[in-house]
Amino acid sequence: MSERSRLNMIVVQVLIASIMITLLGRLYYMQVVDVERYRSAALNVQSRDVVTPANRGLIVDNTGIPMAINRAGLEVTVDRSVIDKLPDKGASVLGEVARILDLEYQDVYIRTRLCPELKVGEKSGCWNGTRYQPIPITKSASEKQALSILERADRVPGIDAAPISIRFYPSLAGENGAHLLGYVGPVTESDLNSQENSYFRNELIGKSGIEFQYDKELRGVPGVRTVIVDRKEAVTRESRNIAPISGNNLVLNINAKIQAIAEAELASSIARGKAQGRRADAGAVVVMDMQGRVVALASYPTYDPNIWENGITVRQAKRLYSEWAGVPALSRVTQGNFSPASTFKVVSTAAAINAGYKLNQSFNCPAEVQIGTRTFRNFDSKAAGRIDLKRALAISCDSIWYQVAYDEWVRDGGLRPKPVPNDHFFTTARLFGLGQKTGIDLPSESAGRLPDREWKKAWYQENKDFYCNYQKRAKKSQLTPLLIDIARENCLDGDKVRAGDAVNFSIGQGDLLATPLQIAVMYTAIANGGALYKPQIARAVVDPNGTVLQEFEPRAVGTLPTNKKTLNLIQQGLRMVVTGGTATGAFAGMKVEVSGKTGTGQVFGRNLDGSAKDDTSWFASYAPTRKPVYTVVMMVSQGGFGASTSGIGVRRIYDGIFGEGGKKPIAPNGIPAKLPKIDVTSSLTDETSDSAQQDETRTVKSGN
Repeated sequence: MSERSRLNMIVVQVLIASIMITLLGRLYYMQVVDVERYRSAALNVQSRDVVTPANRGLIVDNTGIPMAINRAGLEVTVDRSVIDKLPDKGASVLGEVARILDLEYQDVYIRTRLCPELKVGEKSGCWNGTRYQPIPITKSASEKQALSILERADRVPGIDAAPISIRFYPSLAGENGAHLLGYVGPVTESDLNSQENSYFRNELIGKSGIEFQYDKELRGVPGVRTVIVDRKEAVTRESRNIAPISGNNLVLNINAKIQAIAEAELASSIARGKAQGRRADAGAVVVMDMQGRVVALASYPTYDPNIWENGITVRQAKRLYSEWAGVPALSRVTQGNFSPASTFKVVSTAAAINAGYKLNQSFNCPAEVQIGTRTFRNFDSKAAGRIDLKRALAISCDSIWYQVAYDEWVRDGGLRPKPVPNDHFFTTARLFGLGQKTGIDLPSESAGRLPDREWKKAWYQENKDFYCNYQKRAKKSQLTPLLIDIARENCLDGDKVRAGDAVNFSIGQGDLLATPLQIAVMYTAIANGGALYKPQIARAVVDPNGTVLQEFEPRAVGTLPTNKKTLNLIQQGLRMVVTGGTATGAFAGMKVEVSGKTGTGQVFGRNLDGSAKDDTSWFASYAPTRKPVYTVVMMVSQGGFGASTSGIGVRRIYDGIFGEGGKKPIAPNGIPAKLPKIDVTSSLTDETSDSAQQDETRTVKSGN
């Protein structure tokens, strides 16, 4: 053998030896060093998790009335992995199920579609999970319907019926509470991929409202039984068996009876606005105590919170987000932005005092004020002579604030502001809590809008191109002489606070927007002596055995930028609104003393049908005047005058709370000091619950 051949043989031998050593090393690593990981992976291939969802905790009001419970129901589900293999993709099966359940075929079809399978406009009511888990068609089937399905198993393959525990909002006090309580829904893919939470596919979790905010406390811990299966899916042994742990119960600051009255009077105020010839298309009401604890919270239009569990129809889903229906899914309390109108004048009063005006100073209240080329009129175009600030609040004089705000704007430099302008009105509004979230324990709260100098600059950068090319980019209907002039002004100096901006801001108009909740927090601070509190709905978390795990104490987050004398002046002015001002008629004959402020906000723009928008009706108040217990704020969008629409509604809420007009008082002394006892029998009994949960058990691949 030649030297070259011998060398090649050695190289080949070395190569083979290297490969063998590498393979042996890898085998040693897999079987000895990293054995646990691979054992776990092997078990995952063979294991199946049988998940039993935990009983969700109850939600009760501050007297113990249940507002969210669990009850037994009959669920009908479809297995997409079965019906998708049928020649017609399951169309005939779904048609038969729709007939048995007395549902529209389209509703059944949408409920069993994965959301990505549908177009954007068709997704309402679709399934957010996967096709490999049972998809609920309804959870409120009758026994006859369930038996009919089970008896027709050969005709409806992939369809099953079983008893389950479902979330239910019983409305025992007549309350609705949709925007307050929220609802629960199935886990989505994004939920499963979340790093913060660990879910199983067949769990129901909070999707909005209190159900979402306190989902971790309410959800409990699902039971998991892991079994090992062979290639034929036959169970060979049990790996683990962990029993479910029920969720904790939640006590709210809400009083269900006051909630029911607030909802009813809000609806009545909407009807009253319509009767006066106004559009009155939406509204909100908030009731809270002097430490920010929310006693009632309602938005209109609303919806039945049980539709999510009973099976939402296509029509219901479209209505929830329809502008023509008023977008019932939107909470006007925390997400609705409206010009606060004259309810804002308490801020203007404080701003004027902070700017150096005297408490006892008198001002001229003319019918109109000329600023530049524009005439700014009083709301009723009437002059009131010389009056002080208390009287200005009582009769809601606009022209005083036009003059004060314009003078302060000039002192700050006008269109060429000083390097550091005083901006007393903007600064005071910010310190009253406007332009920022209140921090309420509800999701998706809006911060409103405080149109100060920084906001103007940001707004200008976003809209400059549109206004500077207005006649090319605007719709034909927008090419009116007035709008063209406004566009020209916005193009030239839209980044500046102009005189008109300043005077409109001083009466709560212009670009200023606030939520009804922000106004309630503001008026609570005025009533309690100046402390701004974080609004709080939840009061305590209590475990199933009755042990208090956590109490939520009121938390002050700021102080009004006023001294005691200024605050006294504002309080006196608000009382005069009711005794001899714009709300005198609405509260005539009431024994409990109420202090408050009307607001009638002018709205620019048109409705979907082309009609001009009506004024926004406000009434912000607290009572009793001398020792306040509650703040009540009502807003009716396009409701007209503050006193005649919202003012009367607020008065009737107080009637119910304090027992005026022969009514039995509900809670005149505020929230009870002691936590209520929670009656677990108001929900499913343990036996019923366990039985329902065991029947609900599903085998789910890829556990959590």
